[in-house]
Amino acid sequence: MPNPQHPGVRLRTLMERGAVAAPGAFNALVAKAVADAGFEASYVSGAATSVAAGVPDVGVLSLEHFTRVVREVAMGSGLPVIADADTGFGEAEMARRTVIEYERAGAAGLHLEDQVFPKRCGHLDGKQLVPIDHMCEKIEWAAKGSADCSDGAFIVCARTDARSVEGMDGAIERAKAYVDAGAPMIFPEGLTSEIEFSAFAARLHEDVRRRDGGKVYLLANMTEFGKTPILPLSRFAEMGYDLVIYPVTTLRIAMGAITRALTSIRETGSVELTIAEMQTREELYRLIGYTPGKPWEFPA
Repeated sequence: MPNPQHPGVRLRTLMERGAVAAPGAFNALVAKAVADAGFEASYVSGAATSVAAGVPDVGVLSLEHFTRVVREVAMGSGLPVIADADTGFGEAEMARRTVIEYERAGAAGLHLEDQVFPKRCGHLDGKQLVPIDHMCEKIEWAAKGSADCSDGAFIVCARTDARSVEGMDGAIERAKAYVDAGAPMIFPEGLTSEIEFSAFAARLHEDVRRRDGGKVYLLANMTEFGKTPILPLSRFAEMGYDLVIYPVTTLRIAMGAITRALTSIRETGSVELTIAEMQTREELYRLIGYTPGKPWEFPA
């Protein structure tokens, strides 16, 4: 039986109680801030991981790079973490390996997407999809990897970008096939309205049943500056979504503040005007659990 303390089991338990908000964290310090703010889950975004490394979100970073960030966020937050795995870093065999590596890094689960490589951000136009059977093979290998490394506790979420390529009917068809292939969670990317979110959830919950009889969970992406309108967590819950990610929010906030501060320093030659916006030394030390002059114990 799955370990009840496994982060995948913890996340499922949270989702059974209601919709869970998972802000993105792109390093351990941000992950600590997410937990400190009272959130119960966190997310590792492929976009944030990529741009934090100075490259675009087109799938060019390695599995090892992503796994390092996943480990830092899981350890830093202590929360169940869902992590972006882009297109799985290769074919079906690599999808299995990715599941095992992410699980060892402490993640609760991951999502794989059905785009061709090189992928595009889910809210950009011009995306191309792999054939359904190709994606189903990846999901089957990923699900077997979860069974082998965690007795199925690790969550394999299938993301489909079909809405902007094949329409809503295509997205539903793919979602059904992905559940049949072994994905207990579905992530419909690039939906453009409350009506679409509601319709997708209603059709999926009406027509789709997992082989093991379990619930099909739904993930919603509440990203900014994309195709999806800004909606509150409560509305996603009403529409039948179990997990809502805020993938690049913290990075956008941080980079906005950093850019403004650097401009001010360059123009004035002083940090004086930016002091009020800074996290203080005391606030930073409290967040990382450090008291000067006392030994600091690495978390067990």
